[in-house]
Amino acid sequence: MSRVGKKPILIPDKTKVLYKDGIVTVEGQKGTLARSVHPLINLEIKDGVMNVIMKEEGRVSRSLQGLTISLVSNMLTGVTKGFERVLEINGIGYRAMLSGNHIVFNLGYSHPIDFDLPKGISASIEKNNIIKLSGIDKEQLGQISAAIRRLRPPEPYKGKGIKYAEEYIRRKAGKTGAK
Repeated sequence: MSRVGKKPILIPDKTKVLYKDGIVTVEGQKGTLARSVHPLINLEIKDGVMNVIMKEEGRVSRSLQGLTISLVSNMLTGVTKGFERVLEINGIGYRAMLSGNHIVFNLGYSHPIDFDLPKGISASIEKNNIIKLSGIDKEQLGQISAAIRRLRPPEPYKGKGIKYAEEYIRRKAGKTGAK
């Protein structure tokens, strides 16, 4: 049984939610998001409360009900508060610079890496090694932060590379060199 899917979603003030032709549109202070809803799921909006209803019973429908409620609540949070992801760059000479809508990385390669930010994602850089990404779409923000991390993932010996701020890198012992 999906316990998450049965909970009603409270729609915050100053936020509009429209459901038409299988597409849910959420409009708030920070912007507008739209997403298609699976055909087995229906949304019911009444008096500032939204319920996710299954059109037919079944295992797939129950899992889609929980998924839909999570996606829509993330959309509501995004248009009201927004999301933020923090990345850290560790390593001597590793740094990032913001220029316009793209970030230039120096990550120990023979060339700088130019990373274009998509529309809807904004970045700020502190101390040349802390990158704060923010946006209203949680999925897009996660994809972009993963793509930036993939430029130079942290290595397990010294921890050099790009990592999430909350991430812990397990360190390995290096070679001892003694015979």
